[in-house]
Amino acid sequence: MTRKQKRLAMIGAIGLVLAVATGLILVALQDQIMFFRSPTEVVQGKVKPGEAFRLGGLVETGSLVKEPNQIVRFVVTDGANTVRVTHQGILPDLFREGQGVVTEGKLEPGGVFNASTVLARHDENYMPREVADSLKQQGVWKDGKGESKGAKP
Repeated sequence: MTRKQKRLAMIGAIGLVLAVATGLILVALQDQIMFFRSPTEVVQGKVKPGEAFRLGGLVETGSLVKEPNQIVRFVVTDGANTVRVTHQGILPDLFREGQGVVTEGKLEPGGVFNASTVLARHDENYMPREVADSLKQQGVWKDGKGESKGAKP
């Protein structure tokens, strides 16, 4: 083998090792990745039952029901569609109807989202970018002054 051929073989071997390592990392992280979905995407069937994801939107006014054993049921909406949510555990102090929320969990076969974690926004100006973008598309995003920031159709 010439010096040039040895160099090309070495570069090829390093490239192959990097490709295999990248593939293994992606396979290992596949179960850990959680994508954000809006209620509209859930209703449209873009999420399979049993798939872990984040659901975000506004807690629908009048939908909060507290049951024994710290079971809480509420509805998350993006203005166009709604998804029923069930959570067992303590809710954040800032969790309220009409406020922004991001939940993490899995969709059950009946279409109910079983939340393992519930996150509430921490002040009037904060909203996760994905939730705000989804609400803006629906035309229900409001700024702190009560003015709609959503795009008008």
